[in-house]
Amino acid sequence: MSPLEDPVIEQPEPSSGAAAAPAEPQRQIYGIVAEFEDPHELLKAVRAVRHRGYEKLDAYTPFPVHGLDRALGLKASNLGWFVVGCGIMGAFAAVLLQWWTGTIGYPLVLGGKPFFAPEFATPITFELTVLFSAFGAVFGMLFLNGLPRYSHPIFEHAQASRLTDDRFLLAIEAGGENFDAEQAIAALEAAGGKHVEVVAE
Repeated sequence: MSPLEDPVIEQPEPSSGAAAAPAEPQRQIYGIVAEFEDPHELLKAVRAVRHRGYEKLDAYTPFPVHGLDRALGLKASNLGWFVVGCGIMGAFAAVLLQWWTGTIGYPLVLGGKPFFAPEFATPITFELTVLFSAFGAVFGMLFLNGLPRYSHPIFEHAQASRLTDDRFLLAIEAGGENFDAEQAIAALEAAGGKHVEVVAE
């Protein structure tokens, strides 16, 4: 080799055992979401989309829309069962506590009164029934709504920032029977939806 020639430095090839860059996890589709400008358009779109056979729907509005729950085909909430069940537990716990305290734990004779009587137990029973019912309402609501939750896929939509102001969103959720993204997009566009987007979880 001539002294004027630069030596060629061979770069070592990466070994096959080198760790490859981790691939990004593939996100699942939450659904197809479209925007509507007023509640009347939203109600019409819900009825039109349900007429096409879609049943797994959800709507997001800045204020309650009369008739929307019926249009979506939502059933009555099961929250009442949580409240009734917890209320019964509260009444039973109150009666049991007062009976055990008066007859077994601290059987004191005061003015010839009985160790336990339903008349005297009524106020505490009422209070614990109301208290347990309130707990059932709060925690049952959180459970049925899937809360607490850090975020929701609907926030990925381009118009989600206006959702609490003047826009209405309708989502055809994935996972329903015969769900097809392209057909769902066509259904929302035919119903008058704007900014139709595929939203991932």
